[in-house]
Amino acid sequence: MQLNADIQKIQRHFIPRDFKLTAWEAVEPYFKELLDRAINSRADLEQWLHDTSELEAVVSEDACWRQIRMTCDTTDKALEEAFTFFCMEIQPKLQPYADALNKKLINSPYTQELDQQKYFTYLRNVRKSIELFREANIPLQAELSVLQQQYGVITGAMTVEVNGQEYTLQQASKFLESHDRKLREEVYRKIQERRLQDRDKLNALFTQLIEKRDQIAHNAGFENYRDYKFAEMGRFDYTKEDCFQFHEAVKLHVLPLVAQINIHKKEKLGVDTLRPWDTEAEPEGVEPLHPFEGGKELLEKTEQCFEELNPFFAECLKKMNALGHLDLESRKGKAPGGYNCPLAESGAPFIFMNAAGQMSDVTTMVHEGGHAVHSFLAHNLELNAFKEYPMEIAEVASMAMELFTMNHWDTFFDNKEDLKRAKEHQLERVITIFPWIATIDKFQHWIYEHPKHTVEERTEAWINILDEFSTNTVDFSGLEEYRKNSWQRQLHLFEVPFYYIEYGIAQLGAIGLWKQYIENPDKALQNYINALSLGGTKTLPQLYEAAGLKFDLSPAYIKNLMEFVKGEMDKLN
Repeated sequence: MQLNADIQKIQRHFIPRDFKLTAWEAVEPYFKELLDRAINSRADLEQWLHDTSELEAVVSEDACWRQIRMTCDTTDKALEEAFTFFCMEIQPKLQPYADALNKKLINSPYTQELDQQKYFTYLRNVRKSIELFREANIPLQAELSVLQQQYGVITGAMTVEVNGQEYTLQQASKFLESHDRKLREEVYRKIQERRLQDRDKLNALFTQLIEKRDQIAHNAGFENYRDYKFAEMGRFDYTKEDCFQFHEAVKLHVLPLVAQINIHKKEKLGVDTLRPWDTEAEPEGVEPLHPFEGGKELLEKTEQCFEELNPFFAECLKKMNALGHLDLESRKGKAPGGYNCPLAESGAPFIFMNAAGQMSDVTTMVHEGGHAVHSFLAHNLELNAFKEYPMEIAEVASMAMELFTMNHWDTFFDNKEDLKRAKEHQLERVITIFPWIATIDKFQHWIYEHPKHTVEERTEAWINILDEFSTNTVDFSGLEEYRKNSWQRQLHLFEVPFYYIEYGIAQLGAIGLWKQYIENPDKALQNYINALSLGGTKTLPQLYEAAGLKFDLSPAYIKNLMEFVKGEMDKLN
């Protein structure tokens, strides 16, 4: 397959080239035309599908840009209003048309004449959308879209002062790598105290979100929001029981490795007890890893790293940069976190992150770069819906890229010892992230199984679940209030509920691909490209199969992969 990152914006044939989505009245005629159009043959149906896809892409990209601009600057009220306008005035009016178009497709006699293999996952998703659609949920979903963004507004304004200078919480976290233990503790406490200032505000926001989500589930005939969300997210290939099995596997096969990692850190630092401000630190005399200076250098070094891995990957980043589709550095007023936002018409996605010069920023950059490569590889698929791939494969794209690139991180580090430390940091993170994923996922199951809970009950449930997935190798004595509040730093709980177990499932896939890469780099990269090029046109197990992977959440499989990672870590020492 000839790979080309010179991605072209999709040419419009149905919607005028100069069309801008300014009001519902401007776009409604196109929905009406599609709904009223006669379909008298398979050829008519396929043309109708292409025109529907084009309209979806135009509307989707408009919504994405509104969200991107708002997260890049949460202080600009006009940007927030533009996003809110879409959520409250466009999206609710669009949804009944989307449902009617779905029904028109499913009820057309010519749908049976389509290539059932090619359209299988698409039609399965359409049928699922029809089953879930309820008029009563339209205003609730609009309100949720706006409410969820308040998390970014609240947390984007959080700053602390260190040595007389103001820092965002992302920027301040670099001090937690310092060899000055007194400074680390001071900054840790400042960050936690700042979070506590907005604890009640975020609790109130979360309670509102839970109430509306629960109502949506009941309106759609579900016992709880968890069951509704599993259906909405198209989790056709695994169940809540598989998630519970994953939780147990983490306790059995990951926690002992996390305990070993923490004991090793304690010995390395020469401290009596490992405190939470010690977990990212280096011993006295060892400088924290400093892989880059500023967003420009981060991009240049990542491009060089990608070039060595596969030139096409580097071309993707260069194209995004040329289009202005990158916002990499942390600053006040910017929403927290990082994301890659696919742009349905443009093809080249947008990467947003909060770089502050740390090793974790390198991981975020190559992670989001993996998502970006996925967007490029799936862009030429025929319909917009074909590019809507499951999150469990999307995160394989990003997490595998973290591991593939490790052998080329000498672009960030001249010093061999620093490179070794960077790899060690990455492999530790591959292991230590699993308990946190299990904690967040199990917490969400509890939240939506008990939607009428009080804030006190929520806190108690959080602590109980957190304890389940903790090793007691980090000493939190005297820090109980911070610990009770620690769930509030997880953006996904507020903005994308139930989107978190995917990271665990995908990490298993990424480790599997990395294992392939160590044995045969060319074959592993080809498997990676093959799977990502399929977009969402195959089922999840089929996409994993295309990548040469097993879709497996069993404890035995997880144990096997954990032993492999531990073996690779041991080779570094």
